[in-house]
Amino acid sequence: MSRATLVISNDLVRQKAINWLRSKHLRWGTRVEFKAPKRSLPQNDKMWAMLTEVADQARYHGVKLACDDWKLIFLDGLKRAKQQELRFVPNLDGTGFVNLSTSSSDLSKDEMGELIELIHAWGAQNDVIFADDERKFG
Repeated sequence: MSRATLVISNDLVRQKAINWLRSKHLRWGTRVEFKAPKRSLPQNDKMWAMLTEVADQARYHGVKLACDDWKLIFLDGLKRAKQQELRFVPNLDGTGFVNLSTSSSDLSKDEMGELIELIHAWGAQNDVIFADDERKFG
């Protein structure tokens, strides 16, 4: 087995994981990772909807940005708020820097929830009207 992933969703899957760990075929040096549940598809959809609304309604230092740009800004903000390591390297032509610390696909459900809260809070402070808010209060 070169690579396998199990998501513990019931006792049968839990037992399969235990059996793998007890297996004599499991070699020394095999890496076993335990991770929190990854972001959900509804969370991902909500994040992109909110980023679209921010991109449509807000400017960043006077500049209109695309959704992908806003995502990087908010991911950077989340990492800084959580005091997580940020990694930067010079870009290929040496005129600036690239942030290597940003990927929403690696976020856990909890972290994605925090990112959505950060986007919402920033939007509220910057007069962004989110469709979800209008449905709740409109």
